Amino acid sequence: MFPALSSTLQDRSVVVFGGTSGIGLAAARQAKAAGAAVIVVGRDAAGAERVAAENGFAGWRAADVTRPDAVAAALADIPRVDHLALLAGTFVAGKIREAEVDHLKRAFDERIWAAVHALRALGDRLAGDGSVTLISGALADRPSAQGTAVLAAASAAMEAFARGLALELAPVRVNALSPGTTDTPLLARTLGAHRDAYVAGLTERLPQRRLGTAEEAGAAVVFLMGNGFMNGETLHIDGGGRLI
Repeated sequence: MFPALSSTLQDRSVVVFGGTSGIGLAAARQAKAAGAAVIVVGRDAAGAERVAAENGFAGWRAADVTRPDAVAAALADIPRVDHLALLAGTFVAGKIREAEVDHLKRAFDERIWAAVHALRALGDRLAGDGSVTLISGALADRPSAQGTAVLAAASAAMEAFARGLALELAPVRVNALSPGTTDTPLLARTLGAHRDAYVAGLTERLPQRRLGTAEEAGAAVVFLMGNGFMNGETLHIDGGGRLI
């Protein structure tokens, strides 16, 4: 009999950046349920502390992932990390001829460079038989004309980054998760009053006639942590959204 994938997380150290809401929180909860000692990292200290207490996580940290010193400080006292999930990031939108360049740079700062900061800070404290999970997104495959070109580029870069790191960091496994539109607080914050109309139009086109849930995407993160032969891949969890 093969053990359940989740059983491989028993007593493992899991750190989830972006673990205080949405997909990151769902992944953190499921990793804890699988027996892992989970530390969540959020931007806001009070929010991270509250989430950790409410969910019984092993700990919490606060860090602005665009600042290497803040990322290093958040990881400084963690002796070993078996699985690192880098799921933080905002929806950075703006047309390249109109938006402030510093704003557009955040798409890469929160993704590529945040991952670089975390991996450099951890060094050999990242377990050799462990994993790193990066976050991409549906824009990598289907960019829109609504000011998302830079974010689409950053999302696609994360997938290439995962493939390169799978070789550079071997035997550490590195994968990317590419969720489609998911029902999370980030979606509500991004769309505001337009959320319901957007969701109604999108669900009419999606094969399953609904958005994905944070719990479904979180389960995919836990799968990437637990499957020891999943490496250098991008896992799409979009309900067939790439097909339409």
